[in-house]
Amino acid sequence: MKVLCVIPARYFSTRLPGKPLALIAGKPMVQHVYERAKQAKRPDLVLVATDHELVYQAVKEFGGQVMMTSPAHPTGTDRLAEVAAEYPETDIIINVQGDEPLIAPEVIDLLAGAFDNCPELNMATLMTEMDKSEYNLPSAVKVVTAVDGYALYFSRSLLPYPRNAKLPDGQLPVYKHIGIYAYRREFLLNYAKLPPTPLEVTESLEQLRALEHGHKIKVLKTDFKSIGVDTPEELEKVNTYFQTLQR
Repeated sequence: MKVLCVIPARYFSTRLPGKPLALIAGKPMVQHVYERAKQAKRPDLVLVATDHELVYQAVKEFGGQVMMTSPAHPTGTDRLAEVAAEYPETDIIINVQGDEPLIAPEVIDLLAGAFDNCPELNMATLMTEMDKSEYNLPSAVKVVTAVDGYALYFSRSLLPYPRNAKLPDGQLPVYKHIGIYAYRREFLLNYAKLPPTPLEVTESLEQLRALEHGHKIKVLKTDFKSIGVDTPEELEKVNTYFQTLQR
């Protein structure tokens, strides 16, 4: 089973322009993501997919694999599908966000392993137990799953709502969705062609498109705590973290 790990790196960001090239401990953020993804054991190839020449050149300079993709893609999935179309020999494609400089290589391998001996699985993602401080943050996406581990729903609102706290084992934990995905290649190509759906548009969560069209998403539990970078404040926070490591 051939695994391709793709890092979409869109240059323009509303809250942090030029985000892939933002410096963290002296390196562009996309380099941190790439180097950590390369530590994973399952991918046969790690590739940055960008829409901007500056990012393309930066990846080339640090010796990474990179592909120029269309700047017209409305979503990361569309960019991923363009890459998938160029790699017909690939079986599984893992999407690692370009703003995850602390991505754990182990979770990339975890996602790839979900497809082993599971031919019916087409899409998988991750969740981790959420800190209470994030319960009411719309930026912290929540997920609830069925007993078989497949997603029931994703939301920016609190899920599940603790209407009844008197459960046999106490209150149910709240799980945070980690936006790292794995797909079978053929499913990804078809998924990218599906029209947007009402819940997807309402919540601004692209993964709801899969659920609304009747597809299943396996959600794997992990202890990994994602620290994405989407604002100048988060960039400062990650830089502080790296400074602490270097002491």
